[in-house]
Amino acid sequence: MGSLVWPDLAQAVGWLPIFFLGAMGVAMVAYVVLDGYDLGVGILLNSANDDQKDAMISSIGPFWDANETWLVLGVGILLVAFPIAHGIILTNLYLPVAAMLAGLILRGVSFDFRVKAQAHHKPIWNNLFHFGSLIAAMAQGLMIGRYIVGFESGLLGWLFATLVAICLPMGYMLLGSTWLIMKTTDELQAKAVGWARKSLWLTAAGVGLISLATPYFSASIMQKWFVFPNIIWLSPLPLLTLVCFFLINRSLNHLDTGKVHLQWHPFVLTIVIFLLAFLGIAYSLFPYLIIDQMTIWQAAAATESLWFIFWGAVIVLPTIILYTIYSYWIFWGKAQPLTYY
Repeated sequence: MGSLVWPDLAQAVGWLPIFFLGAMGVAMVAYVVLDGYDLGVGILLNSANDDQKDAMISSIGPFWDANETWLVLGVGILLVAFPIAHGIILTNLYLPVAAMLAGLILRGVSFDFRVKAQAHHKPIWNNLFHFGSLIAAMAQGLMIGRYIVGFESGLLGWLFATLVAICLPMGYMLLGSTWLIMKTTDELQAKAVGWARKSLWLTAAGVGLISLATPYFSASIMQKWFVFPNIIWLSPLPLLTLVCFFLINRSLNHLDTGKVHLQWHPFVLTIVIFLLAFLGIAYSLFPYLIIDQMTIWQAAAATESLWFIFWGAVIVLPTIILYTIYSYWIFWGKAQPLTYY
């Protein structure tokens, strides 16, 4: 099964699987970035006082539920465009997927109940929101790690997946803290700068360790990255990532000196780091949908089905992009005091 890498153009489905792979990639990276910052805010929630917790929840209130639309879209594309791979992937990731969904459900319940709860019950829902965010983030990290190693069942494969499960929440904390720098003021903003500084180099260490460990599990990935001239023309990816980490650190130092016009820089640069990491993973895996086992052409649905789904995707994907941009435009600016009607 793993012998076919590039399709026979005379018989292959053609460019449609590449389109759906791209659409699925857009959906998943949008989810990781957009839901990543509100998961990060949830993970950081217990580090703040009660008034600051309300401000943190208010900063993600208009967005957090819609951010999860991208997860539904990405999994939906996998199901309808690559049904064979969907079955294999979800079967191997059954337990972490269940844990992620439990965490997301717990977040949703806690988000609404913490606003309605009496004062003495509120800490319970805050703790559950924090716990649900952490569980969802770690489950996603475990899923990514298992996927990258091709579901290899050995001890090293599980250790790598566990490493990713630990590192991804650190990245989400960086996203969440830099989001709070943009959306809050005064004491909470200063506290967010401190959270960002603590999570910055932990995230950098995680990215470095994962980047070095990934080629170990696949000879094809090793060949893509560490042979000449690939190692030369791919070098901008890790170099740009390193530059972004140093620029974030510099921006945080400037914020300590009161240069508030730089408050959006750390968040944007953190997004760039996530995008560069995604590009590195995408390059490493392509054209496989399951590394070294199944290409996108082998996993694709029938051509007729792909054409039918294509026209739906042409309508749905731009619509989601437009309403996401519109919602962020409407609710841009500093977070307002938390209210419930």
